[in-house]
Amino acid sequence: MTTTGTTTPDDRPVPPMTADERTTLESWLDFHRATLAAKCAGLDEAEARTLSAAPSPLTLLGLVEHLAEVERTWFRRVLTGADLPTVRGAAFDPTVADGGFTPPPDATLTGTLALWQEEIRASRTATAHLPLDTTGDFQGTPVSLRWIYIHMIEEYARHNGHADLIRERIDGTTGV
Repeated sequence: MTTTGTTTPDDRPVPPMTADERTTLESWLDFHRATLAAKCAGLDEAEARTLSAAPSPLTLLGLVEHLAEVERTWFRRVLTGADLPTVRGAAFDPTVADGGFTPPPDATLTGTLALWQEEIRASRTATAHLPLDTTGDFQGTPVSLRWIYIHMIEEYARHNGHADLIRERIDGTTGV
């Protein structure tokens, strides 16, 4: 990762190389959130719905929708025990395998990015004063905020790889 000061050349925040555990975890998560936003920058609605590769229905719009749902699930449903609908308002059903990857036909990139950003704000609010050892309940098993941060970093990193390939397919942009 080439850096200029405390940001990359495209203005993503570079995680500090010497920091306490919480700052390190939150900084890496923010870096990956910014990477997804960068992958979506400058796209029109049709480009945001460009399929990754047949037969997969994966799109950048779908990735943003999914990660909004993941933010809501891990930080608010699992960690705080909040009983919340899906990000689009339907009843949450953990047995549905889609996970938000398929946005509704009327979803827009601008609206979905705003929804995702709102979930990020809600995640930050939910965790702001909680120690890393705070636990929530995941299917009957205690899970710590520390574990959730690490899982979220992994989740974003994996999906940013997908986003990189989709963006390259759309317009040849790589390396963000």
